[in-house]
Amino acid sequence: MRHDLEELYRHPRGRSDRGLRKGRGRTNPLRRHAPKSGSRASRVGALILREAAQWVLTEIDDAQTRAAALPEADMSPDLKQARIYVTHYKGEAIAREAVARLNELAPRMRRDLAGRLRLRAVPNLVFTYDPSVDQGFRIDALLDRARRERGGQEGDS
Repeated sequence: MRHDLEELYRHPRGRSDRGLRKGRGRTNPLRRHAPKSGSRASRVGALILREAAQWVLTEIDDAQTRAAALPEADMSPDLKQARIYVTHYKGEAIAREAVARLNELAPRMRRDLAGRLRLRAVPNLVFTYDPSVDQGFRIDALLDRARRERGGQEGDS
């Protein structure tokens, strides 16, 4: 096996292998890393989301705001702004209060995240209400009502 590895590092025209040894300019072709999935913006967004959710759980004293869910984060292409979506299981009004509170705390959160993350620059954090959970509940309620109506009609026939 050693002979095969030496062949990989040998210059193709028989020249000296100086400078082509392991760790000197040419990478080992047997040690390839798997390509990373997604763009850098999506990876940084996932990292910011995870750390922001952890920060909310550990640093905020208000139980209503702490119970808010952060389901998704979008990053700008230049990685200077992160839009973090907020939902709450108690409804839109409380979720909007949590958004207002989180936007007040965003500079402090950004400062704390700068110490935790190994990023050149931590993006500005903007929290936004996410209506998708409420829309999902409404759709489920409509589907349940349609099933009940259809079940009632089948019983009449």
